[in-house]
Amino acid sequence: GKRLVLALVEDAGVDQLHACGGNCKCTTCRVEFVDGEPEMMTQAEKEKLAERGLSGVRLSCQVLVDHDMTVRAISRLEGSGRPDPGPMPAPEIHPEPVWVPKE
Repeated sequence: GKRLVLALVEDAGVDQLHACGGNCKCTTCRVEFVDGEPEMMTQAEKEKLAERGLSGVRLSCQVLVDHDMTVRAISRLEGSGRPDPGPMPAPEIHPEPVWVPKE
């Protein structure tokens, strides 16, 4: 599957932020799942969300699109005051994913 952050930017034309370039360091790529949230997440995503005290959101740089999913982009360039969304994320998930249950 394709990284959700890239599907949002390239396929859906969303001005999704990815300030760290999709390396699970900044949480600017966060989204809310409306439908189809994956049951698994990367260990890096789980740790970053816990570290920031974020719940009910996922990091689109750490999600692979392998089934139908509906998300709400909550961290967009428009209104952010940033000059650009950030470096374009690579096609592969970084850091190397270790998959764990989201709960």
